[in-house]
Amino acid sequence: QVQLVESGGGSVQAGGSLRLSCAASGRTYNLYTRAWFRQAPGKEREFVARMYWPAVNTAYADSAKGRFTISRNAANNMVYLQMNSLEPEDTAVYYCAAVSRYRGRGVGDYDYWGQGTQVTVSS
Repeated sequence: QVQLVESGGGSVQAGGSLRLSCAASGRTYNLYTRAWFRQAPGKEREFVARMYWPAVNTAYADSAKGRFTISRNAANNMVYLQMNSLEPEDTAVYYCAAVSRYRGRGVGDYDYWGQGTQVTVSS
């Protein structure tokens, strides 16, 4: 029904920046919430940021506030995560998620997931 594909991960030094992209295809017309999560080795998957669609209301985890920005390109159904001032603690697999309702920060709130993209930040 819905396919999500992330891109843009990589390796950077602390203080650097990366921009992640999430492309949505399939039945995307009612994906009202788009989000980013991440999962570090040995840890549970955690919320990073979410955006309501089309209202563009956003929310961030405390760890992401002031450093990360979620944005979109409605014309091509893309969602982005601009990550600045990266820290080694940001090292994780980052996942794009979506759901056809207005939802919040829980992993269980989302129906569709991408395969993830690795972000590695070295000190």
